[in-house]
Amino acid sequence: MSDTYVASIDQGTTGTRFMVFDHSGQVVANAYEKHEQIYPEPGWVEHDPLEIWENTQDVVEQGLEDGDIDASQLEALGITNQRETTVVWDKETGKPVHNALVWQDRRTTDRVEELQDADKVEWIREKTGLEADAYFSATKTEWIIDNAEPLKMQSSRGEDLRDRADAGELLMGTIDAWLIYNLTGNHITDVTNASRTMLYNIRDLEWDEELLEEFGVDESMLPEVRPSSDEEYYGHTDPDGFLGEEIPVAGALGDQQAAMFGQTCFDAGDAKNTYGTGSFFLMNTGNEAVESEHGLLTTIGFQMSGEPVQYALEGSIFITGAAIEWLEDVDLINNAAQTAELARSVDSTDGVYMVPAFTGLGAPHWDGRARGTIVGMTRGTRKEHIVRATLESIAYQTRDVAEAMEADSGVEMGQLRVDGGAVKNNFLCQLQSDIIQTDIARPEVDETTALGSAYAAGLAVGYWETVDGLRDNWQIDREFSPEMDAEKADKLYSRWDDAVERSLNWATE
Repeated sequence: MSDTYVASIDQGTTGTRFMVFDHSGQVVANAYEKHEQIYPEPGWVEHDPLEIWENTQDVVEQGLEDGDIDASQLEALGITNQRETTVVWDKETGKPVHNALVWQDRRTTDRVEELQDADKVEWIREKTGLEADAYFSATKTEWIIDNAEPLKMQSSRGEDLRDRADAGELLMGTIDAWLIYNLTGNHITDVTNASRTMLYNIRDLEWDEELLEEFGVDESMLPEVRPSSDEEYYGHTDPDGFLGEEIPVAGALGDQQAAMFGQTCFDAGDAKNTYGTGSFFLMNTGNEAVESEHGLLTTIGFQMSGEPVQYALEGSIFITGAAIEWLEDVDLINNAAQTAELARSVDSTDGVYMVPAFTGLGAPHWDGRARGTIVGMTRGTRKEHIVRATLESIAYQTRDVAEAMEADSGVEMGQLRVDGGAVKNNFLCQLQSDIIQTDIARPEVDETTALGSAYAAGLAVGYWETVDGLRDNWQIDREFSPEMDAEKADKLYSRWDDAVERSLNWATE
């Protein structure tokens, strides 16, 4: 009998990855493909959903071929995805009516300010656990319905999108729902992704009628909400489709919750930080939805079949790894690996601070009009100082969130589990440990986002029996402990607040 595996589609902000895992949680196949980043106007970010679906099929086929694995050996398929990114598509044809609006997109900032002026921020937070922000799917969906048709394709029926949405002819979803729809034909999302739309009541665990009315979203557009690990399955792949097999699609988690699951943060107090395009710091708070008083989000961490949801506190940092990409874009570095070498070549930033607020600031500041800022430069400032300041900005933003997390939860972190592409940088990991004054643990399998959704799907089909068995799979690659004096770390961090202050409310147009 041939070996069997569980696979994951990890659809991220910059590309799509397909990974296959064995019983020990080790990677046996891996394929990746980037997709285009579309910037129609400053602060606007879009993706082509059809390109994402085509790339998904390509990486699945490539990964199976490279790993010498037949699709029949896959016992289950899990999905994880860039959260909040929003697609609206035609129910009959399956074609998107507009490009996806990416989580980073700020075009609905004016609408968010209307909500703030109408004193609806606390009302939204009580229902959803979220800040009123352009980050989430509600204002994106509203924008697409009201604006997309003139920009892209005219309806053959001659009706505008809002009429068609109200008539039940359009569907909306985050990227997980888009992929599940294309894989199985079913319109389904999981609780973690639903909790990021600003349309879902995380305490009542249902789409909220008052929020749907506020944003003009008809409930007929919305996917059915299911557990993150679903023993009833979301559906099966089409045996006549590109895989040629009927494989259960049985698990889905938004990427940051998937990383928490992959890091086996199954108990209250467990915390992880993922360093990707942005950074996302989550702490499991168990069955209690802890309200934040320090600018964090209350969100759903995961749900197993037949069990209550587990909640989490989250600090969403919009730009971290993308700041390193920006260094490459402006030719300060040739590749990401070069940052450690350049940063090490100087003893400090010589007082330079970089605030990478390219798409506004997330937790705990929540300023959609903040913009990227470099302060403290002199004639002696060199690119090495700016590169080091960029890495330090990642550490400072994480400390912002860590301090808010401890204040809200009342739990002092003993260790922070880290993952994501940027943690391959030992200099950054050590710097993070120094600035946050906490031990850092980096796992052997650093693609924990894909691993987490594979775990969810595998548990649903019985490939793994319990979450307890998964804890044994988690192995540390390297630990980092603070080497910097706490007083020095505090002094460096104290000026970070001054730099952030100068970035706020910059984009007035």
